[in-house]
Amino acid sequence: MLKSRARLNRQFDRIARHIPQTAGILAHLRRPGARWFRIPLGIVLIFGGIFSFLPVLGIWMLPLGLLLLALDLAFLQGPVNTAIVRGMRKWSTWSRARRDKKRSKR
Repeated sequence: MLKSRARLNRQFDRIARHIPQTAGILAHLRRPGARWFRIPLGIVLIFGGIFSFLPVLGIWMLPLGLLLLALDLAFLQGPVNTAIVRGMRKWSTWSRARRDKKRSKR
């Protein structure tokens, strides 16, 4: 359990490094006292992600909501960690292939 919790914290740190504007908000949401704000926010984000076909809502809300809920619900930590790591690998592979394809056209 501690291993998946540490991995989840590393994922939050990675998000804060890649998007510095979110560092303060994430630090506030990760505090133990913010649990009563984090759980409803996670549920609302998941609900909004389900309705991503609407103009204002987006699919980005679903993983963010799951990530927030995983901080408090131990049974979600493993699957969310796995999904994040796999998603990051796929994203880096896709972006690397796209970059190489652009370079080969020149």
